[in-house]
Amino acid sequence: MDDIVKQALARWPNVPHCTGWLLLDARGQWRMRDEAAQAHGAPGDPIRHAALLGFINRNYASDEKGQWFFQNGPQRVYVELGYTPWVVRLHCNTDGTLVLTDQTGSAFEPAAVFIDDTGGVLFSDASEPPRVAVLHDHDLELFSTHATLTDEGASGTFHWRADKALTLQPICRDEVAAKFGFVASPADAEKQGRI
Repeated sequence: MDDIVKQALARWPNVPHCTGWLLLDARGQWRMRDEAAQAHGAPGDPIRHAALLGFINRNYASDEKGQWFFQNGPQRVYVELGYTPWVVRLHCNTDGTLVLTDQTGSAFEPAAVFIDDTGGVLFSDASEPPRVAVLHDHDLELFSTHATLTDEGASGTFHWRADKALTLQPICRDEVAAKFGFVASPADAEKQGRI
């Protein structure tokens, strides 16, 4: 977290939080949701300002309830999640090594891989609790060239490294948030009195 954010929190500790205004979509784009977007259930406008994106990425965290937020100075801006709290891109280096990078630009080292019932691919890491990230849909083809799937397509092996293969595990999309302990919609939780 940025020092300027820590200083603002110390100076103004009781600023009300906000919900519904910021979305992380399933492609890793941060989106600003004005009142009209919220009223219509629209994703909102992509944020393109590089400095603002960097500020959001550096100050992105979760609370004890599994709600993800962006700490904007003294104000906590809870994030609506298009799917998971993290979105990863899969790249192949010039030496053929695969690399996963999350939406903040940080490396993501997978410990497990899942295929959901809609065909989405998810990775979790070895942190405690584990982070879970959906694979950007543009990278599904690269993923498939490094995976061996069974006939039903819900299990198999992902060949991450020459010495490390990960078993593909099936998961229901509706169970991902509960399994990994995150809240996809803090705005809904607030309406239900859980924030």
